[in-house]
Amino acid sequence: MGRFIAVILALTTALAAGAAYATQAGQGAIKNWSLMDKCAREAQAAYPDYSAADYAKRDAKLKECLEEHNLPPRTPLEPAR
Repeated sequence: MGRFIAVILALTTALAAGAAYATQAGQGAIKNWSLMDKCAREAQAAYPDYSAADYAKRDAKLKECLEEHNLPPRTPLEPAR
């Protein structure tokens, strides 16, 4: 019985170590997504109108913010026609 408990304890410890690593990677991804959303909100607040000129300015501001934080670019939004 003691051997069984030792095996279960070893498996639990191994799984917990793997979960901690995944959690750290997940936390990094969530941090990046939060920064990307913050950049999008700032760009929207700076240029809230839906004219073609404001779309271009908003996309430029978003791109600048993402580059500043070393984040991947988003595809530019185009106004519906």
